[in-house]
Amino acid sequence: MNSEPTNCCADKGKCAYAAAIIGAFLIVAALVAAMRHYTKPEPLNAGRAAERAKVLAEIRADEADKLNNTTWVDPTKGLVRLRIEDAMKLTVQEWRNPAAARSNLIVRVEKANPPPPPPPPPPANPFE
Repeated sequence: MNSEPTNCCADKGKCAYAAAIIGAFLIVAALVAAMRHYTKPEPLNAGRAAERAKVLAEIRADEADKLNNTTWVDPTKGLVRLRIEDAMKLTVQEWRNPAAARSNLIVRVEKANPPPPPPPPPPANPFE
């Protein structure tokens, strides 16, 4: 008979690596749990939820108003926001003659977005 006691881990190096890997996984799990605890946002109360719902309703009403009504965007430049249906009809009507529509489009874009002023001249070098 063998007088040496049986050992569950015959190779102590393998046991040390296994313990280190298990320990690393446990440390990572503890860090994940701590981060989830510290970064959890506060629950919304009823007042905050009502405020958010009111703001969302205002945004949607404003979007619907902009999509379905004609308004001035910039009266000084003559820019108007059209209803979707009117804009589609106008586009179809204008693009029956593509060359004229293209030139008209370029003129309107240049009118809406004028080029920036030229940069100022560089300052004079005092050491010259």
